Amino acid sequence: MEKNTIWTRPFYYIIMFGVATVSLYPIFLMFMSSFKSSSEIFKNPLGLPTSFSLDTYRTLLNKIPFDQYFYNSVMVSVTSVVLVVLFCSLAAFYIARFNFSWNSAIFFVFLLGMMIPIKLGIVPLFILMRDLGLINSLWSLILMNIATGAPITMLILTGFFKTLPMELEEAARMDGAGNLRTLWHVLLPLMRPAIGTVVIINFIAAWNDFFFPLIFITEKAKMTIPVGMLSLFGEHSADWGSLFAGLTLASLPMMVLFLLASKQFMEGLTAGAVK
Repeated sequence: MEKNTIWTRPFYYIIMFGVATVSLYPIFLMFMSSFKSSSEIFKNPLGLPTSFSLDTYRTLLNKIPFDQYFYNSVMVSVTSVVLVVLFCSLAAFYIARFNFSWNSAIFFVFLLGMMIPIKLGIVPLFILMRDLGLINSLWSLILMNIATGAPITMLILTGFFKTLPMELEEAARMDGAGNLRTLWHVLLPLMRPAIGTVVIINFIAAWNDFFFPLIFITEKAKMTIPVGMLSLFGEHSADWGSLFAGLTLASLPMMVLFLLASKQFMEGLTAGAVK
């Protein structure tokens, strides 16, 4: 058995290296293209830049208020993730741990959000946001991200809550802890794998959202990165160098969050196994 492992291990490494190369090469190409001018990109799209200059990044910051778009995207994404995790953890705890006859119906209502495309209701949603005075407000995007992220978040958190042993809560209640204290100090630390998963899913969805900012935001100062970078596309041409520079800067928060959340994911698995 050990001999077979020794002979097959190099093939596994080769396969893993090939998968990693295919996955990371587009990111590497985007990063290299961010140092090229548009003409150089067309002449040598797959090669290295002739010189590593920051001119494309300077052009990007001069053409559009990228820092403002970046700030808006961070505010919308972070606020949406925090609120959806907060609300859904409370709702999932209620559905998973308290036995009422209507729990299944409430859970099914949440899951309907995964079955019915929310974009079909864009007209009544626009009217609702207009009546609430949220057009050209970042809160319109935050509320939409919470609504679209709640179904998958509820599905993951509710299922994870049901896997945790009831003895942990019973012991906490015997020590005098209430429901919220039990949830915060006992259950949520064990749910870091699930929370890390929903944080990644919701952050990427909110950060890359193009549809709702295009509908609800018309003021340039309130735009997020996906909509704001449309101005780099001209009627007959586009500044591809600046566009790749913007994409590189826009991808950095997702990469950092993924690395941090992945670390929390692994730590959560270990902590749950030990406890």
